[in-house]
Amino acid sequence: MLTIDALNSFGANTDEGLGRCFDNEAFYLRLVGAVPDEKHFDTLKNALDENNLDAAFEAAHALKGVLTNLSLTPLAEPAIEITENLRPRKEMDYGPLLERLLAKRDELKKLCE
Repeated sequence: MLTIDALNSFGANTDEGLGRCFDNEAFYLRLVGAVPDEKHFDTLKNALDENNLDAAFEAAHALKGVLTNLSLTPLAEPAIEITENLRPRKEMDYGPLLERLLAKRDELKKLCE
């Protein structure tokens, strides 16, 4: 079950995230609970697999927005790094960053169960 305490242990800044949700805990937890199923994770992975840096940037940027607004720091950090490297369409190995992002998504998914 997803709780504020579990999110704090995960590394989320729940005080900040709750503040953005007008301190409505149920609303915040509902939004956080939807994150693991966010379609942009798959879009980002597929775009990077296809070396489509434009589509990858759009997906990474969308994820960055969601994750930073909810203050899900363990997910936001790699999403920010991917986004900023994709902004100028930098050719590089995004594999380690993507793996870190997806591992944290999977960790969050387990917290949501």
